[in-house]
Amino acid sequence: MKVKRALISVFDKEGVVDFAKGLSALDIEILSTGGTYRLLLENGVRAIEVSSYTGFPEILSGRVKTLHPFIHGGILAVRGNRGHEEEMSKCGIKPIDMVVVNLYPFEETVKKGAGLDEVIENIDIGGPSMIRAAAKNYRHVAVVVDPSDYDHILNELKANNSELSESACFELARKAFATTARYEDAISNWFGGMLDSGKEQDIFPTDLNLSYHKMLSLRYGENPHQRAALYISPSSHPVSIAKLRQLGGKELSYNNMIDVDAALHLAYDFTSPFAAIIKHTNPCGAASSDTILDAFRMAFETDPDSAFGGIVVVNRMVDEELARIVSSHFFEIVIAPEFSDSAVTLLKNRKNLRILALPELDRSLHPAPTDQDQGLYDLDIRGILGGILIQDRDEGDLDIRKCSVPTRRRPTDEEYESLSFAWKIVKHVKSNAIVYASGTRLLGVGAGQMSRIDAARIAAMKARTPLHGSALASDAFFPFRDVVDEAASRGATAIIQPGGSIRDEESIKAADEHGIAMVFTGRRHFKH
Repeated sequence: MKVKRALISVFDKEGVVDFAKGLSALDIEILSTGGTYRLLLENGVRAIEVSSYTGFPEILSGRVKTLHPFIHGGILAVRGNRGHEEEMSKCGIKPIDMVVVNLYPFEETVKKGAGLDEVIENIDIGGPSMIRAAAKNYRHVAVVVDPSDYDHILNELKANNSELSESACFELARKAFATTARYEDAISNWFGGMLDSGKEQDIFPTDLNLSYHKMLSLRYGENPHQRAALYISPSSHPVSIAKLRQLGGKELSYNNMIDVDAALHLAYDFTSPFAAIIKHTNPCGAASSDTILDAFRMAFETDPDSAFGGIVVVNRMVDEELARIVSSHFFEIVIAPEFSDSAVTLLKNRKNLRILALPELDRSLHPAPTDQDQGLYDLDIRGILGGILIQDRDEGDLDIRKCSVPTRRRPTDEEYESLSFAWKIVKHVKSNAIVYASGTRLLGVGAGQMSRIDAARIAAMKARTPLHGSALASDAFFPFRDVVDEAASRGATAIIQPGGSIRDEESIKAADEHGIAMVFTGRRHFKH
C-alpha cells in the first residue's frame, strides 16, 4: 500500500513535526486541521488545511472539522473496487492513504476535576470516526494513533518507496481499535456513574467497561495445567507491576506475580526504611529501621525458615552490602526502588534470582498520589463465576492515637509505636489474621485460619523471640475473650482490633484483668 496523501490531526503533538517533515520529504501530501495545521506551517512543513480541501469551514466551535465526504470517502474507499472508484471520480473525492490522529484528553480532563461542560467538550467525535474508518479499511489505509510508532513507520516508508506492508497496517489497525474502545469505555463509565445530571459521580457505574492490554503470555497459571497471561490497565497507581524493570533472573511466573503484587502493596504503606519477606502473599518477616540494612536483618530474623524461597521487598536502594546478605540466602525475587551497579553484579550470581526495580517504592522521593489521581483502574477487581466483584482498595493511613481506648489503661508511647506497626502489617495478612510486633519489628504471624484463636496461637508459635511487652493486632473483632487471654499468657501488653463485637465487653474486661491496653480502630482489615 503506497502512501501518497496523509491526514494529520492530533491533540498530543509530541513528535508530530518531525514525523510530518519525514512524510513531506517523501513527497507525501499532508492535510491537517486547526492547531496541528498551524504548528506544521510554523515549522516549515507544507500542508493543506482541511477546510480548504473540503471547501467547507470548521464550524460549531470546532465540533465539525473532518465530518465530510471528501474526508471519509477518501478514507473508506476500497482501492481496486470499480464502483467505489467511479463514485469517487464522480464526486471529486481523492484517496487518503494515512490517517494520523490522537484524541482529546477525556480521561485527563475528568481526573483534574473539570466541570460538566468542559468534560463534554473533551469528548472527541471526528477523531474516533476517522480512526475507526481507517482501521476498517486497513488494507488500503494506515492509521497511526500512537506517537511512539512514528519512527518505525517512517523507516519502513523510506526503505520501501513510501509503501507499508499489509501486516504493518493490520498491527496499526489493531492498536487503533483498542484505542477507540478504551476511549469509549472511559466515556461510558463516566456517564454510567453520573448522578443527578452530572452533579455527582458514582465510583461504580451502571455498566462497567474495562480495557486491559496483554503484556505477555505466561508459561502456565497457578498450576502447570492452567493457561495464563498478564494484562495491564492504564492505571494511575504508581506501584503497578507493569512499571517494574527486570534487571536480572528468569521470567516471572503467575504465582510470582501474585506475590510481587502483595509485596508492592505492603511496602508502599511505609515511608521510612522498610523491608519485608513475602511467602504465598503473606509477610513472614517485616521491619522498619533507620537503615534499610537493619530493617532487612530484623525482617529476616522474624522467621528464617519461612523466608526460604520467599520474596524480598525493600523501599530503599539495595547497595553492595545488602546485596551480599540477600544473595547468601535462597530467595525467588528481590524488589527495590533501585540497585547499585555492584549490587546487581552480586545478585546476578544467583542465576534464577529475579531482580526487579520500581523507583516509586521509595515514598521519601515519590509521594503517594492524591485521591484525585485515583481512577477506576485503581479499584480492587476480582473475578468470580459469571462476573466480577469490584471494591475500593483497603488504603489510607489511620492515626491510632485518635482511636478509642475502652480499657482502663491507655497505651504507652512505646506501645503505640508497636500497635501502629502491627496494624499496618495485619492489613496485608490473609484472614483470619493475628500478628505480634514490638516497636517497628514483626515478631509472629498467624494467617488464614478458620478460627481467630488458632491464628493467635500460631502467631505466638511462629515467634522466635519472647513476646513479653509486645503488641497484638487482629484484622477483625474478637467474638470471645479467648484471644485476649492468649495474648496475656504470651506476655503481650497492648492489643489493637476493630471492635464492634456483641461481646466487646468481655474482651475489655479480660484486658483490664490482665492490665492490657486495648485500642478500637472502628475499621476492619479482612483480606480474603
